[in-house]
Amino acid sequence: VVSSPAFSAMFAMLISGRLSDRYGRKNILIAIAFLYAVSALLSAITPSANLLIVARMLGGIAFGGALVLAPVYIAEIAPPASRGRMVSIQQLNIVLGFSVAYFSNYLLLKNASADDLIFQMDVWRVMLGIEFFPAIIYFALLFFIPKSPRWLYMKGKKDTAKKLLGELFGTEESREQFSAIEQSLTAKGEVKSGIKDLFGNKKLHAILWIAFILGILQQITGINAIFFYATSIFEQTGIGTDASFAQAVLVGIINVIFTVVAMVVIDRFGRRPLLLVGLVGIALSMLITSYGFSKATYTLSLEELTYLTAEEKTQLTVVDGITYSSDLAFKAVVKEQLSPQVYRAKESELIQSAIQVNPYLILVGILGFVASFALSLGPVMWVLLSEIFPNRFRGIAISVVGFVNSFTSWVIQFVFPIELATLGNTVTYALFAGFAILGWVYLYRKLPETKGKSLEELEQQFQQ
Repeated sequence: VVSSPAFSAMFAMLISGRLSDRYGRKNILIAIAFLYAVSALLSAITPSANLLIVARMLGGIAFGGALVLAPVYIAEIAPPASRGRMVSIQQLNIVLGFSVAYFSNYLLLKNASADDLIFQMDVWRVMLGIEFFPAIIYFALLFFIPKSPRWLYMKGKKDTAKKLLGELFGTEESREQFSAIEQSLTAKGEVKSGIKDLFGNKKLHAILWIAFILGILQQITGINAIFFYATSIFEQTGIGTDASFAQAVLVGIINVIFTVVAMVVIDRFGRRPLLLVGLVGIALSMLITSYGFSKATYTLSLEELTYLTAEEKTQLTVVDGITYSSDLAFKAVVKEQLSPQVYRAKESELIQSAIQVNPYLILVGILGFVASFALSLGPVMWVLLSEIFPNRFRGIAISVVGFVNSFTSWVIQFVFPIELATLGNTVTYALFAGFAILGWVYLYRKLPETKGKSLEELEQQFQQ
């Protein structure tokens, strides 16, 4: 149930661009909104786990498709001077959506009556089903948005495209944009736009390298590992569960604030400066987190551990009062003394009880990372992906890069607990910093600025 939306989202990313090239950005977005609503309704009323999986897969398809097509559509209708800010709205809506979901779920659980056992058992249905209402509003509003003028031109509807450009930008600017679109889409050698043509076009190889590096870098620096395991990370500093949840909420607030900052400044300072500054912040923040855990020590006092049975305490006598300088050394000894089942069940509690660390240093590192990511890789990657590809290849190209981005995210989420278990906290966070440094070097050398230029100007620039 948990993993099915992720896999269906990856599939949707791979095909949504191609579908939008054929049937139109607007039409596919309407279909996506409909899938959101159906997914929410089925999730709420499902009588079986199998139908719940199907419902969540529909939601995954909708999310994957929207994640790819929204920046494409916005970029194709936005004025060059404000395109970065407008495409960044998508990232802001994503982080706001996460925050609203967390708070609404918290309120539902908090207000569940202790006497209302039926509601307590089925509160998850309300959590999933409440999505139906914003999905229906989204579905209705999409009928009022215009079609993409660039897509209309590609489909031979030149007069409609020209008229729409006039409505969006005014006579003078629309004339310039129409002329640029006409020149771009009638160029020789640009007739086909499938995946084979995308990778076979030598003019696009440099653009594809930049796009794939951006898509991988956004995830390989550890953002979803931090988001999905934030509470566990803070718990491992020994501050307690309630404080961990409070700090995880703070992560969400920081994410929203700095995403707004990125929206405000992206068209003023440009994409390249934000990315480079943000990657420096990511690297420094992960190094701070790594350093904080490297200074941690681990000492168990068995008398204080009420969650252990008498037999388990006896088994752990060998570690009682002994201080270990790393989490790996501590966990290795504890693991030898307990059965695998008991160790898996109580590993987190044992680490919380044993660790002595500066939790504020870890908090500064994590919040600095989230702020730096929200200022750079979070919104800027999608802005750049919507800008750097030629009109004819934009939909299919972002689909392919989006799939790689999503697959990288899944790999990082899967590997992160394994890294913590085998490499330890210090090395794991240092690796995230190392990836950020490598990404900075590559983008500093290869990434040009794109602000303030039309999509057709950027197409010509990148192909040169």
